[in-house]
Amino acid sequence: MQRLVPLVLRSWSLPFVVLGLVAPSVAAFALLGPQFGLAVGALTAAVVIALAARARFDEEIEVAPAPDRRYRLLVVASQPLDDPALVEEIAAVASEGEGAIGPGPAEVRVLAPARSSLLDRWASDLEPARAEARRAVAVSLGSFAAAGLDAAGRVGDGDPVQAIEDELRGFAAREVVIVDGPGLGPGEVEEVRRRLDRPVRELNRPARISALS
Repeated sequence: MQRLVPLVLRSWSLPFVVLGLVAPSVAAFALLGPQFGLAVGALTAAVVIALAARARFDEEIEVAPAPDRRYRLLVVASQPLDDPALVEEIAAVASEGEGAIGPGPAEVRVLAPARSSLLDRWASDLEPARAEARRAVAVSLGSFAAAGLDAAGRVGDGDPVQAIEDELRGFAAREVVIVDGPGLGPGEVEEVRRRLDRPVRELNRPARISALS
């Protein structure tokens, strides 16, 4: 089944969207009577709910100010990072950044979006998704520790872009690596690239990393 892609709106377009939704019901009420006005109003309300569920303002992702010059790397993965080749690639990115920025060892943060199915969201049963995300974080941190990386991890929002946005408000990453997996497709990568003012890389399992920005 094709995944629903959130609608992206420019902030300045909101008044025009509201006007376009309200005007038909007002016109129907004035020209055709209360019954038609109410019917058009109900249809308009349904459209507003659908737009609100899909809308995301296309604004720049805010990143927390860095407390020092230490290199910080945010790694986003919906599945455990337990493949030695993946860990080696991420360690290489961290080492490269550490050498370019310094001082001190690189700090890595693993972020696992708690992806859930539409049925689970309707039933408000999000615990299985969060449990799977916690497992992804735990396994990934074990792999990084074995590779000698200073890493911590968190479970994020089910929407990968929102999870990244939330995390960067408190974590001053200088670079983001997104590892492919369920729910982490080209659309999310492209949106993060467009809205973030720093490098974003994509890591394909088990292919090598290619810089996207």
